Amino acid sequence: MDGNKFSYEWIEALPRLEEVARILGQAKIIGVDVEADSLYHYFEKVCLIQIATESASYVVDPLALRDLSALHPVLSNPRIRKVFHGADYDIRSLYRDFRLEVENLFDTQLACKFLGLRESGLEALLRSRFQVELNKKYQRADWSQRPLSPEMVEYAATDGRYLIPLARMLEKELEEKNRLSWVQEEFLFLSKVRFQPPNRAPLYLRVKGAILLDRRSLAVLETLLEFRETHAKKSDLPPFKVLQNESLLELAVKKPLSPEDLETRNILSRKQIDRYGAHLLQEIRRAMAIPEGNLPVYLREERPAFPSSVRIRIKALKTWREMRAKDLNMEPGVLLNNSVINDLALKHPRSLREMEEIPGLRKWRQSHFGQEILAVQAS
Repeated sequence: MDGNKFSYEWIEALPRLEEVARILGQAKIIGVDVEADSLYHYFEKVCLIQIATESASYVVDPLALRDLSALHPVLSNPRIRKVFHGADYDIRSLYRDFRLEVENLFDTQLACKFLGLRESGLEALLRSRFQVELNKKYQRADWSQRPLSPEMVEYAATDGRYLIPLARMLEKELEEKNRLSWVQEEFLFLSKVRFQPPNRAPLYLRVKGAILLDRRSLAVLETLLEFRETHAKKSDLPPFKVLQNESLLELAVKKPLSPEDLETRNILSRKQIDRYGAHLLQEIRRAMAIPEGNLPVYLREERPAFPSSVRIRIKALKTWREMRAKDLNMEPGVLLNNSVINDLALKHPRSLREMEEIPGLRKWRQSHFGQEILAVQAS
């Protein structure tokens, strides 16, 4: 924290939220930030919403209010600009928990990427542009606890306080580089993202290193992961706070089958052995009994076998991207990602009109770089 105190209002009663919503409805621009509890609970939820105007700061407690429908007319009003930093997660969470939609978005983190700034984290930006130091001890705080200390609430409210002036700075810099229209189109697409519940794919696909396991070890790992998932749900804990991926991987490789074996392997702590040991051994034995023909096979994502002409176009497009991104001082993936490059090379558009059929290309890329892309593919 920078040591300068500023005022904010804690909102936990519906009548006051409705009054504040009417005040916010008169603003032209607001800063919005969200705090959630994914580090502390299996069923993550929004725990705080910080909203700032140019003259006031509000911290809304959704755990006390539950009903945040009063904010819907504000966040969905296209005449009010909403400034977020790293909006993807926040927008998904607000829609998941409260069906709140955001219109007229400005994402300061995405703006930084289009400016080619090396540091796009909010902490770094506040330090470099406003000489504000955030207290790092609250970065991994449990925002679901109540009551929150005044220091925690002030830490949370600080983000919203600086989002509006930060957005104005970045907007001016984007205009100077003639890139404001580029990022505005991306803001529009970003505002439409929605939370997607986890799919039914095997859990081992989320574990780094699982691809190296043999089929029997993979079966053991999946069984252990399913046990952890069930326990995490029942305890409302994030899975990593039940057992770490690294521990489960080691158990899958070494496959202890007795309490003595489990203890001598030194994979788990004494507390973990006492709490989960018997269950884990049971799951390992169960996986060891799976018939050979029923063992899982790691679902490797096979890269498409492109014809040589397509591979040549992909290489040419990537070469052009690297050169152009360097000229613009942008990350290559921001200028043109690999998925779009593959689609361009496969469909091989011969005109700007044909280029419109490429999903993800966006109008700004087509209008500013379309002719160059066509020339690269034609050469």
